[in-house]
Amino acid sequence: MKKIVVLVSGGGTNLQALIDAEKSGIIKGGRITCVISSKDGVYALERAKNNDIPTRVIPRKEYSDSLSYSKAILAALNEEKADLVVLAGFMTILDECVTKAYAYKIINVHPALIPSFCGEGYYGLKVHEAALAYGVKVSGATIHFVNEEADAGAIILQGVVNVEKDDTPEILQRRIMENVEWKLLPQAVSLFCQDRIEIIDGKAYVK
Repeated sequence: MKKIVVLVSGGGTNLQALIDAEKSGIIKGGRITCVISSKDGVYALERAKNNDIPTRVIPRKEYSDSLSYSKAILAALNEEKADLVVLAGFMTILDECVTKAYAYKIINVHPALIPSFCGEGYYGLKVHEAALAYGVKVSGATIHFVNEEADAGAIILQGVVNVEKDDTPEILQRRIMENVEWKLLPQAVSLFCQDRIEIIDGKAYVK
């Protein structure tokens, strides 16, 4: 049984999707063993506690730079013996000391169809604002591995939704979360835990 450590910074809706998927048997071969938050007092921590999942808080504001913070995260992941790390609304970009130590073992969800509207500065509602400003007819989410470059790791799964004429960033965000993120993230985690993701020439394929 693989140990899944989830990193959070906010409300934890994607964490809840993972918890629900684990309870319903969608996630096979793994279980969430720890939730680590970059902030104290966020609702994601309550979600974990309500489901008897151990939590840790490593406040980003207590560290002077990204490297020192990443080293603290790395130490925690090693202590938790993480087999898989899931970034579920984790708002801090990790230094390569983490991404190299856990190469092809960190999964992130990005609320757009990579390579569109991704990279540094594209997060939260900013992604959906950019998509609507461009006038795209479909958008969606991408589940991908994390590497040294923002949103540039191997793509595992993608899903799409239609963009409607009267969409606001908030409406589009909700449609993508409900129809893509909350379904595909648990699916990707389950595939990983069953050793069904193969890396060939830096690309991910489902076996």
